[in-house]
Amino acid sequence: MNLHALRLFYSVAETGSVTQAAKQLSISQPAVTSQIKKLEREIDCTLFVPKGRGILLTQSGAELAKQAKRLFSLEKEIESYVEQLREGSIGKLRIASTFLPANYLLPRWLSRFKQQFPKTEVEITTTNFQKACEQLINYEADIGLIGGTTEFGPFLKGTLLLEDDMLFVVNQKHKFASKHVALEEIVKEPFVFREEGSFSREKLISLCNLHNAGKPNMGVQINGLNETIRTVMEGYGVTFVSALEVNEYIARGDIAKVHVDKAVIKNPISLCVRTEDHLSPSALNFIQMIDSTDEYPL
Repeated sequence: MNLHALRLFYSVAETGSVTQAAKQLSISQPAVTSQIKKLEREIDCTLFVPKGRGILLTQSGAELAKQAKRLFSLEKEIESYVEQLREGSIGKLRIASTFLPANYLLPRWLSRFKQQFPKTEVEITTTNFQKACEQLINYEADIGLIGGTTEFGPFLKGTLLLEDDMLFVVNQKHKFASKHVALEEIVKEPFVFREEGSFSREKLISLCNLHNAGKPNMGVQINGLNETIRTVMEGYGVTFVSALEVNEYIARGDIAKVHVDKAVIKNPISLCVRTEDHLSPSALNFIQMIDSTDEYPL
């Protein structure tokens, strides 16, 4: 069926006049009449009959007009939907994140994003560095928030968001609480280690090797950040963590920072995307939202 002719027919049916329809569509009356005649021949139905100086819809014409109204109403809905997709106000955003940004940055950013784009569906996967990168490379995520490194290989590119300080923390009553201590001294204390492969554990060992401070004294190994912090809060040992993870605990007086000479280590957190990829409107909106925030500007 010729949709252009159907549109002209529907305009005449709505206005009740070829003249009005022609004006509305900015085309000539003969052109409108010609297209409607072609449509009648195509569907083998009479759609209008003369009535005085005007025209009247036949029963077939009235039924077709109802269906045409449904069709063109749906067309408007689709056009509106496509425009929203183009603007990123609807759609889906998939984020792959490592633990630190997922727990200490994303909640605030996600809240702001959903306030601006309430119809955009957001799916967040919290995982380790390797799996987050794999999800991006395999098109299982649109963007990544990744801590611990700025090296992502040839298929991904990262933009540094911030560098978080790495801290030594202890119980408030520990002898080193809030004091300045040499690295060689603090490594003699029992440490609450994170699991093998964790960023904090690897950086602590690298720091000690760099300054020939000796191996840290492993008191206990715990697979979990909250459990690690709770152990220190209860009075056992020292741990080495990212500031974002413990700032609230320090502010409340639950634990204390130890000022360690030579221990200047940053934990980089980056926003990652596929190299030379065309980002979806939703992903672009999210990145622009991060860019506009005051706390952690790009």
